[in-house]
Amino acid sequence: MHRIDCPWCGVRDEIEFAYRGDATVKRPEAGAGVDAFYAYVYERGNPRGWHIEWWHHAAGCRQWIKVLRHTLTHEIRATAKAGDTVTAPKP
Repeated sequence: MHRIDCPWCGVRDEIEFAYRGDATVKRPEAGAGVDAFYAYVYERGNPRGWHIEWWHHAAGCRQWIKVLRHTLTHEIRATAKAGDTVTAPKP
């Protein structure tokens, strides 16, 4: 089980959180077209290594956080508030 360090509540068990997806994908600008929106919704990479993800502290403070997690080892390196920056380490 992951132990996730919530910036508001401290370290908590993974069961309190809900994974919500890739935090690096940006929503297309208004008027970008159907193809851009389709790609945003349906096309995703399957990254290997360090990845920044959205997690929701659903059973706690109900805040959104960014989590830097390794997709192969599941190690969590860093967490941050939704508006803060989390950077992946160099490969």
